[in-house]
Amino acid sequence: MERWALLRQGLWPEQLLAEHREEVLDMLRAGSPDAIAFLALDAMGMVMGLAEAAVRRDYVNGCDTSPVAFLEGIFVDSAVRRSGCAQALVNAVIQWGRERGCTELASDADIANQASHEFHQAVGFAETERVVYFRQPIG
Repeated sequence: MERWALLRQGLWPEQLLAEHREEVLDMLRAGSPDAIAFLALDAMGMVMGLAEAAVRRDYVNGCDTSPVAFLEGIFVDSAVRRSGCAQALVNAVIQWGRERGCTELASDADIANQASHEFHQAVGFAETERVVYFRQPIG
């Protein structure tokens, strides 16, 4: 669990490690059939990568069907990047999504995160649209 939380912090560093730990515990407690985390292990059993996914039943930008398997986050330790670990994690998410009746896998990335865009294309995603969200407080 700790290594999972540490990898999440590598992916989402703006969040405190304690918050990642709590979210991991929440996911384990919930046991939802619509959410999953895959952990990639090295030969010694160390967690080297993670992929978190969910089934989304609402509208997913760029998709034509529902439900959609959604790659919520993926992170691989820098020591094993470009080894096929991330592709294996994505493949596991794809298979999991198929088993839930999904015919599309979606994901997103910050508009300025070029490395993430390149990663997504390398593992088989095609860009569908670019969106900038706005908000205005009214209270």
